Amino acid sequence: MSKICQITGKKAQTGNYVSHSKHRTKRTFDVNLFSKKFYYVEEQCWIKLKISAAGLRLINKVGLDAALKRAVEKGYVNWKDIKVIGE
Repeated sequence: MSKICQITGKKAQTGNYVSHSKHRTKRTFDVNLFSKKFYYVEEQCWIKLKISAAGLRLINKVGLDAALKRAVEKGYVNWKDIKVIGE
């Protein structure tokens, strides 16, 4: 999976550069995406997620387990796509 947040499902959008003369050319608006490790208490393991800044705020608000369950329900990530570290 590339340039897609595994928690919120955010992905790159397209738009236009607009010059002073109003000439338009295509561009992409990329997601603020980074790789982060979390300790998943329910499974007693470390997991690695590609996550956006909004996804990190969601995890801080509702917790890792609830955020993962929401993402699986909405189809943003599968349980088998979550990388377990250390096994």
